[in-house]
Amino acid sequence: MRRDIAPREEAARLERLRDDLGFDAFKWRVAAECGRDVDEWPGRTEAIVPQVARALGADVAKLVDANGGFSPGRAIEVGALLTDEGVTHFEEPCPYWRFDQTKAVTDALSIDVTGGEQDWDLATWSRMIDERVVDVVQPDVMYMGGIARTLQVARLAARAGMPCTPHSANLSLVTICTMHLLGAIPNAGKYLEFSIEGPDYYPWQQNLFLGDPFRVRDGTVSIPPGPGWGVEIDPLWLESSVHQVSEI
Repeated sequence: MRRDIAPREEAARLERLRDDLGFDAFKWRVAAECGRDVDEWPGRTEAIVPQVARALGADVAKLVDANGGFSPGRAIEVGALLTDEGVTHFEEPCPYWRFDQTKAVTDALSIDVTGGEQDWDLATWSRMIDERVVDVVQPDVMYMGGIARTLQVARLAARAGMPCTPHSANLSLVTICTMHLLGAIPNAGKYLEFSIEGPDYYPWQQNLFLGDPFRVRDGTVSIPPGPGWGVEIDPLWLESSVHQVSEI
């Protein structure tokens, strides 16, 4: 998730996760969010891609996320660097609402161009899939409004022969629900998006659930087998939280 981290530090923390927990796929961020070709700081993308890719080695899948930070020309230029460094997944290279820009990048590159985390309208999803704007669809269960509507997107993609790798950016119910979703669809992508950020980045997600539904063994997690979503919110977490209700 971090963009405030130096390339060497990013490589080091991902290497530790590879060695300690067996992760065999990693995603890191390039560009600046909706940066319009402005990097987080000058030269960061060109520095972090080879630094991390080479540190992780050939046996690890490599993914990057630009969060809509590039114009098509710049994205295609970066895509050539990614290809050379063995990166196989290029997420949201251009502003997500500009399908024409993203499709231009998809058509130009041999690696997977992915996206869709921001989208919730089923008509928009139909267009994205019909026009092959991306190679891999990434709906977010919560942004979509639940499992039922997300399944509609997954089924549209399955009929088009496209994999579904949902967006799940933090260790809350979104990742729990995504685990169940991936276990239920025939076109599940290669990865579960799994946040590695700690309490300094997401303080509210700490101790959210009883037990440890996110325990990693050999780079994998298990779908919670219990009733419902298979997890229970920790009552102490609820007691320490602020309860707010919005009304129309």
